[in-house]
Amino acid sequence: MTTGFIAILLAGALAGGFINGLAGFGTALLALGFWLQIMPPQQAVGIVVIMSVVSGLQGLWITRREIRDRPDRLARFLLPGLVGLPLGVTLLSMISVPLLKLTIASFMIIYGGFFTLRRALPCFERPTPMMDSGIGFLGGVLGGAASLSGALPTMWCAMRPWPKGETRAVLQPYNVGILGAAVAIFAFQGIYDRPTLVLTALALPGTLIGAQLGIALFRRLDDSQFRRLLIGVMFASGLVLAIKELI
Repeated sequence: MTTGFIAILLAGALAGGFINGLAGFGTALLALGFWLQIMPPQQAVGIVVIMSVVSGLQGLWITRREIRDRPDRLARFLLPGLVGLPLGVTLLSMISVPLLKLTIASFMIIYGGFFTLRRALPCFERPTPMMDSGIGFLGGVLGGAASLSGALPTMWCAMRPWPKGETRAVLQPYNVGILGAAVAIFAFQGIYDRPTLVLTALALPGTLIGAQLGIALFRRLDDSQFRRLLIGVMFASGLVLAIKELI
């Protein structure tokens, strides 16, 4: 490995850890932009999933109280999501994944762009347990089919009037749970060979440091700023995903 290779590896780890520490998701959004320049897609995705779980576990600590106070809300998203994940993996052989990604990316761009330009944020105040479960399930399906488990839950949670801690107490453990299951699936498929594990070990310190920096900035945001951050990250994610698929 050259010095340039290691520099790009660590830069991706730092950037991915930072956005996860700040928003509670989004490691792949920044990390893959670096890592796809220096390694095959399968290897890059395998590493970024591990880094997402590692940085997510750090974020769980700062929302432990909110998770403990509302375990029923988290369960409404996470349990259906875990059911949907293997279904999404099964659908891989039956659907056009690039077309699915472009469809979701378009939705993310429209959603993010529309609400970024609005002064008033959307607000659904009444409890919607069935909708929560449906969103969680579809997120799991998209995670298995196209590695986009966080898109729908993030858009939905950004429209709820929950404080930032409660919002993160859904998104962070949801993503950790779904991606943790994905790590197990990848390991079963034999993706984590010795070179991949070596690169994972090298990227780990950068991810941990980046996550701590993101968490420090998260603590400074108020509830409205955090909701706008989620919407902005959705818009940016949609643009990056659409450009990558079109190119």
